[in-house]
Amino acid sequence: MAAKIKKGDRVVVLAGKDKGKQGSVLQVLPKDSRVVVEGVNMVSRHTKATQADPQGGIKQKEAALHVSNVAIVDSKGKPTRVGFKIEGDKKVRVAKTTGEVING
Repeated sequence: MAAKIKKGDRVVVLAGKDKGKQGSVLQVLPKDSRVVVEGVNMVSRHTKATQADPQGGIKQKEAALHVSNVAIVDSKGKPTRVGFKIEGDKKVRVAKTTGEVING
């Protein structure tokens, strides 16, 4: 099945502690139906000191969100659902609110 949300898309969080925040998608985990969004759903991670990171300590990092809790931001800055349309011989993603083609 075609991906409605892809890496690099600008999304807004619809539910949870970070509701309303926007960010770009860093990673998509299709098997788990999850996405990692930049600067959203930050968690503290206790890391042991290693050669790569001799300091160790408590690090902040993004945790994955369920894909149903995010929506793509359209050209007007509003959350939108994604549909598909055939243009010529290509299948493209389309914003449901504006009808515009989503690049990417």
